[in-house]
Amino acid sequence: MPNEYLPQKAVVESIIKETLDTKTFTLRLVDKFERRLRYKPGQFLMLSLPGYGEAPFTFASCPKKDGRFEISVRRVGSLTEALHNLKERDIVGVRGPYGNWFPLDKLKKKDILFIAGGCGIAPLRSLIQYVLKNKRDYGKIEVIYGCRSPKDIFYKEEMKAWEQSKNSAVHLTVDEPDAAWGGACGVVCVLLPKIKVNPKTTMVFLCGPSVMVKFAIRDIVKLGFKEQNIYASLERYMKCGIGKCGHCYVKGKYVCTDGPNFSYAQMKKLGIES
Repeated sequence: MPNEYLPQKAVVESIIKETLDTKTFTLRLVDKFERRLRYKPGQFLMLSLPGYGEAPFTFASCPKKDGRFEISVRRVGSLTEALHNLKERDIVGVRGPYGNWFPLDKLKKKDILFIAGGCGIAPLRSLIQYVLKNKRDYGKIEVIYGCRSPKDIFYKEEMKAWEQSKNSAVHLTVDEPDAAWGGACGVVCVLLPKIKVNPKTTMVFLCGPSVMVKFAIRDIVKLGFKEQNIYASLERYMKCGIGKCGHCYVKGKYVCTDGPNFSYAQMKKLGIES
């Protein structure tokens, strides 16, 4: 972007209702000279609406040649409430992409384990899509995903496609099952015995509530996964996205510019193991 403080206009092309309080928006830049946000899986953008403010959202889709990108928004405040009231062809402001990305160079020929809780599946979705799109370059793919209840699960139809992809598996668990639920119950760690990857050579990516990340890392380290091969996408309060406001500063690092993706080895040094 020529001016990192100045939002570009993006048009809402489609809206999908994921859950009672979450929607996925497909966006595309309006400016014909800036048709694509050249981002990589794991990065985020700052999205704004006049009169409501600005907030960070991770890209929930892998980069596409047509310039379209997706974000998933949970309704939790005035800005997200306003976003949920948008309609197709409405305009929003976007800045970015910002932050680092997942270590794509380390993934080739490796098995990959994804562990997500709640809306933490959104940041991982960009990488899952990327890996499945280039499946011949990677080994086995395992996804562990936990939610409060079956009605809170994101991307239900897409997960069926992930499950059907060659050499891939999806494992789901919920805290509060309904009458129709026939799957696992409990925290994501109850699903670890189901995975079939080699801990010594597998890359792990986590995102979700801090307590989930903390205990999931504890358990996978016990299983023999290497600390330098475990990455978490961290969420911290931020207002600028470019290391100026200082809200996400942690021991010499800014989550917005040095992150939001850190290896477990880096997290231990920063004292942010959860």
